[in-house]
Amino acid sequence: MNLRIIIDKEEFPAKLHQATAPKTCSALLRVLPLAGHVVHARWSGEAIWLPLPDLRIDVGFENHTIYPSRGDLLFYPGLVSEKEILIPYGPCAFASRAGFLPGNHFATITQKLDKLAEIGKRVLWEGAKKISIRAG
Repeated sequence: MNLRIIIDKEEFPAKLHQATAPKTCSALLRVLPLAGHVVHARWSGEAIWLPLPDLRIDVGFENHTIYPSRGDLLFYPGLVSEKEILIPYGPCAFASRAGFLPGNHFATITQKLDKLAEIGKRVLWEGAKKISIRAG
């Protein structure tokens, strides 16, 4: 199964990691489509994030990391900070004002990582951009 992620009118395909993060993938698929705005992750490095404070998903940690690669999507289940999806576009160490956060690596963007970096830099300098995440 794959995801379609659209950020600021640019579409990115992503591959779900159902074998390594089955609970996270299943829970997120049940609430798709998601829509909102990504903002820059000021503590994490080169990454943007989608805040999900009202999302009703209760999963624990699985396939979690603090150091995602470019294009790795992490879901943070909201223990110390709010629930969110982190989307790194460059070097990143997932963190909040409370310190490092482990996030569940549930999917990876498979194409157009150069465009993802362009959008990440635009979010940094211009502000929030629209995002939607859908199955497909």
